[in-house]
Amino acid sequence: MKRAFAVIVIGVFVASLAAGQRRRGGPGGEQQSPPLAKSEAEKRILATIDDAFKAGELYANVPAADGRMLRLLTESITAKNVVEIGTSTGISGLWICLALEKTGGRLNTFELDSGRAATARRHFQKAGVERLVNLVQGDAHQNIKRLKDPIDMLFLDAEKEGYVEYLQQLLPLVRPGGLILAHNIDSAEDYLRAVNANPDLDTVLYRQGGGMSITLKKR
Repeated sequence: MKRAFAVIVIGVFVASLAAGQRRRGGPGGEQQSPPLAKSEAEKRILATIDDAFKAGELYANVPAADGRMLRLLTESITAKNVVEIGTSTGISGLWICLALEKTGGRLNTFELDSGRAATARRHFQKAGVERLVNLVQGDAHQNIKRLKDPIDMLFLDAEKEGYVEYLQQLLPLVRPGGLILAHNIDSAEDYLRAVNANPDLDTVLYRQGGGMSITLKKR
């Protein structure tokens, strides 16, 4: 019941954010303050994200607004098993790990490009979260077939034409009450049609940053 309540509250929060954005004509209205570290572990992760930004190592990654939403959702549903398709250089994974430090969960993340995967591993090590992450380099369409455990949260941030196939392959593993997030949804029209046509799912759109759909798998 606590998880279900958390998802309902988050849905209302996201919807109000979107409405506020439309009313004010800007991305979320007033300027957001940066996140404040509560612990040394959190401080180390946030510093790694900041250093990556300064070094220009943010290729194909989520902006801070989306990263903070990833952290918020992961922690709110007490996610233990998070699956990410599209590691890139690991910045989204670091935002997720901010929550996994608290939930005791683990991130299974998949990246096709060996160079970006190597950079992500360096970021995870620098941030001190490598123990929380299983990074699999190679073709995710093939590698995710090995997944067997229930998924609390699935994050799609790879090639947009592959979103529907990833959804079809992994939806059976997403637990009832779990979340499916998809990044850069403006160029993923087929995916949006697929989730909106499924009565087992309920989807809201988050329009800050790169734009993200947040889908609940109904109980």
